[in-house]
Amino acid sequence: MRLVFATKDLALAGRSFEGFPLLIGSDGWPVQPAQSFLWHILIESGESLSTLTWEAYGRRLYDYYAFLEANKLAWNDETPAHGLSVLSRYRDWSIGELALDPRTVNNRLALIVRFYRWAKQQNLIKMLPFSEKRGRVVPHSGLLSHVTRQGKEGSKVSIMVRERKRLTKFLTKDQVKVCLALDADPSHQILFHLMVRTGLRSCEARSFPLKYVFNPRLKNGLRRGQMISVALDPSDMQIKYDRPRIIDLPWSLMEDLWSYSLHQREMRNSRGDGNVTALLLTNEGRQYSKDAVVDIMKSYERKCGFYVRAHMLRHTYGTYTLLALRKTKEFEGEPLMYVRDRLGHSDVQTTMIYLHLINQLEAQSVLAYEDEIDMMFMATSINHD
Repeated sequence: MRLVFATKDLALAGRSFEGFPLLIGSDGWPVQPAQSFLWHILIESGESLSTLTWEAYGRRLYDYYAFLEANKLAWNDETPAHGLSVLSRYRDWSIGELALDPRTVNNRLALIVRFYRWAKQQNLIKMLPFSEKRGRVVPHSGLLSHVTRQGKEGSKVSIMVRERKRLTKFLTKDQVKVCLALDADPSHQILFHLMVRTGLRSCEARSFPLKYVFNPRLKNGLRRGQMISVALDPSDMQIKYDRPRIIDLPWSLMEDLWSYSLHQREMRNSRGDGNVTALLLTNEGRQYSKDAVVDIMKSYERKCGFYVRAHMLRHTYGTYTLLALRKTKEFEGEPLMYVRDRLGHSDVQTTMIYLHLINQLEAQSVLAYEDEIDMMFMATSINHD
């Protein structure tokens, strides 16, 4: 079995479903009923039109079916005891052998639970491989957070794992300096800068379009050192939930992007097919994949000796930007709302996590974003030649 994503050739009624997840069995046919469930939940119900959500749902269902296939298990095995069900075995394997974080496991289980409920509604199975009891549902903070509502009565599922409270991780000032000083690939450096200095998500940074880059020295109305507002459009790049927003990009970073586009990108582009619209290219002239970004962050971790992940760079931006804006007297807006809008949060409650992080910061680890970090970035030149 394998997971592939549809090309633009998958079309129905004049609409293309490029990027839709396809679970293909060893016989070359779609794996059922998983494929029908994905079509129902993502297309027929209109739950999400985001290709990022399509990919996430596809990967989670594929992971479950791959486990079943590897262990010669059937998805519809009707084991009487819930604790011995195929779903329980998958959960225990994820927690035990894979040692996955409970939150990650619950993200996967939440979708599989919905799959089984759908299958029962379709009369494909007689009983669910888990028990449920009515109660007040605690809002889910992971993959399916956009379909849960706080304070609503719902079913508590026995299969779910108890989650431990996790601290949001971000880089300290000294850790950022160490990362910036590394002799890394030019594309990796730009990727790191985009995320830690603007708060872009991994998918947004790797799909950041070349068309957004220009020489700030030749742009009328701009002065050296100012922040440059850049409007992100989901028709140009990948944005979570396809919500357009505006980010503020430092002048010095725009200069680096422009220099990269003229030299490194041109060389890499000549090795590919020349049709990639993203700014950042691999050595082979291709756009970076999700897995490639994970590998890049792990390479930073190996060289630095401390934990580095893409989401930490986004948290670093959010924490220190909020801190700096709250301390400056020149900023006239509401710092929390500013950070919320730049990060693309749909709810300010999500942004408030950075208030808690600020309270945890010790005085010596405080990173003044507008002055100190900008000087630090400018002092660490990016080699584009």
